[in-house]
Amino acid sequence: MSETLATFLTDIGVSQENITKAEKLNRAGKSDELQTVLRTCRCGLIEEMHRVQKKVDTLDYLLTQIQKGDIL
Repeated sequence: MSETLATFLTDIGVSQENITKAEKLNRAGKSDELQTVLRTCRCGLIEEMHRVQKKVDTLDYLLTQIQKGDIL
């Protein structure tokens, strides 16, 4: 499972530090602590998603303004 866990975490962009931590907790059978690490990673991804969504919203605004002929 650890190789699979590392693969999943790598694929979603989790830091090597957190991957190593998660693997150690998994091998030690510390599922509560592992879940805490994964939830922390999840929160980081959600924050990143919100930052990117804000950028998309700004681009949408600019495109709308251009379509209206109100070029800034």
